[in-house]
Amino acid sequence: MSATTPSPQEAYIHGQLVNLVRTGQAVTRPALEQQTRLGRKVVAQRVQQAIDVGLLEDGDLAPSGGGRPSRLLRFRAEAGHVFAAVLGATEVTAAVSTLDGTLLASLHEDWDAADRPDETLEVLDGLFVRLARRTRVEPWAFGIGVAGPVDFGSGRLVAPPILPGWDGYSVRSWLRERYDAPVWVDNDVNLMALGEWHKGTPNDGRDLLYVFVDEGVGAGLVSRGRVFRGESGAAGDIGHTQVTEDPTVVCRCGRTGCLEAVTGGWGLVRRLTARAAESPLLSERLAGQGRLTAEDVGMAARAGDPLAAAEVESGARLIGVTAANLVNFVNPGTVVLGGGAVRVGDSVFEVFADTLMRRAGTLAAQRLRVRPASLDFREGVTGAAIMAIEQMFGPASLGLWIENGSPIGYATSLQRTSVLEGLT
Repeated sequence: MSATTPSPQEAYIHGQLVNLVRTGQAVTRPALEQQTRLGRKVVAQRVQQAIDVGLLEDGDLAPSGGGRPSRLLRFRAEAGHVFAAVLGATEVTAAVSTLDGTLLASLHEDWDAADRPDETLEVLDGLFVRLARRTRVEPWAFGIGVAGPVDFGSGRLVAPPILPGWDGYSVRSWLRERYDAPVWVDNDVNLMALGEWHKGTPNDGRDLLYVFVDEGVGAGLVSRGRVFRGESGAAGDIGHTQVTEDPTVVCRCGRTGCLEAVTGGWGLVRRLTARAAESPLLSERLAGQGRLTAEDVGMAARAGDPLAAAEVESGARLIGVTAANLVNFVNPGTVVLGGGAVRVGDSVFEVFADTLMRRAGTLAAQRLRVRPASLDFREGVTGAAIMAIEQMFGPASLGLWIENGSPIGYATSLQRTSVLEGLT
């Protein structure tokens, strides 16, 4: 750490100035003076320091308002890079992004993560190494999404229903033993919601509810750019809401009647395996492979198989009802359906959206937009990158490392500061 560590007030002011430029709220020196009420000399000094370390640069002249024109300031998103990942129950996705959340490259690998946290992180690190070679950059920070509840302060998983063997596991600690860069970890669906809120189309800045339907079912809520996590990180765990009294519908979490056990990919596979003889397509796949997968069910539904299509659409209807209840409670401006469900075809989304809009209250549905995910299944890693960027560039956080030119070596203080401030 620098021998001349700035005071907390100085750090916050410096971080505030850079963030006003980064977010486009003030892009000239006079505008920064006006926004912060700081003197011209202080603003000039701090801006110059940010230019010297490569975070800002002068651009063209701003349009004249009658006086001497000012130079536009530009945040240099290419100054550093974030490594991001999503660890699912059956797959790992990794990516590299610039400091504005733009993905430069990504890699994906199918992988069964159950009971294998250390092996899974080794696989992830291998993907990061390949990405570093491909992009020729090193990480300033890591943003990681995991398929389960996460204690945001420690980066540890908390009793994840679909990741046995991961309870209490610290993804942060594993990465920090290998990299001198800050690490932030959150639930994967929270980050999908964050990715769509920042980069999805259309982008209107309204509160966004993301509903994830794949092997499992979950939800994430972003309000005014901030992820809602709840008291213990369990917010959005709608997959384990009870939707049936049928005692034979046993969920992976150990309870009965869960939404995920009825509508999730693994639940559909379990149910349709027992009924495969009713479907020529599914019985052929079962005979050839010895088992069915969620992808098989989706393919059959997409091909018009009556059994698979009926089960998938019934699931979409039930999830639409569940989402309508959430809409009535939190009143978002946008609902996004994501996950493997949107690969099945337009009919799944249409059933979901129609059910949601019919069941939502009149006022809650009045201005509501319902749309499919728009980031080509990269919303999770996009959101993971954005989470790390927002943490790293929080006003108090940025001020801690700006004199160094990068956050490398400041991981502990950055992670502590961001949690204390309650940043996104």
